[in-house]
Amino acid sequence: MVMTMTSMIAKTMATAAMTALVTGSALAADLHVLNWKGYGADEPWAIEAFEKATGHKVINDFFNSEQEMLTKLRTNPGLYDVVMINAAFNDQAFNEGLIEPIDTSRIANYANIGEEKAKSPMLNHDGKVYGVPWVWGVTAIAVNEKSFPTLPTSINVMWDPAHKGRVVLRDDAVEAIQFGAIATGQDINDIKDMDAVKAKLTSLMPQIRTFWSAENDWNQMVAANQIDVGTYWSGSADRAKTNFKLPVSLVIPEEGCVGWLDAFSIPKGSKNVEGALAFINYMIDPAFYTEWVAKVGAPVSANTKALEALPADAFNRVVMGDPKIASRITFQAPITDAQREQYLAIWQEIKVNVK
Repeated sequence: MVMTMTSMIAKTMATAAMTALVTGSALAADLHVLNWKGYGADEPWAIEAFEKATGHKVINDFFNSEQEMLTKLRTNPGLYDVVMINAAFNDQAFNEGLIEPIDTSRIANYANIGEEKAKSPMLNHDGKVYGVPWVWGVTAIAVNEKSFPTLPTSINVMWDPAHKGRVVLRDDAVEAIQFGAIATGQDINDIKDMDAVKAKLTSLMPQIRTFWSAENDWNQMVAANQIDVGTYWSGSADRAKTNFKLPVSLVIPEEGCVGWLDAFSIPKGSKNVEGALAFINYMIDPAFYTEWVAKVGAPVSANTKALEALPADAFNRVVMGDPKIASRITFQAPITDAQREQYLAIWQEIKVNVK
């Protein structure tokens, strides 16, 4: 049975308050969080409830790419207390000494994180936890329902001349190259024929209207009926339909899609570790998650109890939990600096072809 909104808020506040007492963080303190903007962890109603329950004042800072996030950690040592990191980038943050090990015994809700996510080698190093799984999702394609009486099934719809000038891609080299790998039938984590990827993406450029970098960009374009189809995140597509009532549908192509796992880490030199632990515990609490889904729309929680608290027909249970869908998802693995530089060089060269 799904909890009422009032009971969910009460439970979330109670859990956060209990964590504050357990960790000794009841005294008010600033808590600096580095995050994606408009991505759950900065929801005003959630921040208000957390602050009221714990006394910690949340101060958000934002980034538009993982590389920007890493740069902010490097150039502001000791400023941030919590950071959201795509698990595929956790290795890099760890190797650069940007994040600290996390004492998960002081995070009550960690016990309900799915075992596969909790034990991810991307988040665990030298026998210690450096990232607490939060949510996961996919980069697939989303369509403007006004342009598709019948939803497409193949990634190749983006190359259809009928949609010329009405296709969008996220301006991210890694994601673009991995998308090209899928379109050429290759493993995103083991690309054998980069020339084929380059040729496929180059052939897509005449179709492109623009490149997007923020969720709001995509939503504004579809609201203005300027685009037909483009790469998009699953949680964002859900929010577009649920929160903004936009004519958006997510399509998991038969060729596959890119999977990602987002986690919370504690930056090296955090001045408020106690508050960070309380914040992470709050953000993986089923009460917060179910309210986030109901009010806004969200990716899939890594907390099994949170998923169980959703209605049986919820998108994140029915669709994202479908074994047929799961078989089409390949999760991002870490890449080397050399690979990243190669992807960026190819991507910059390809983009020149967009007029």
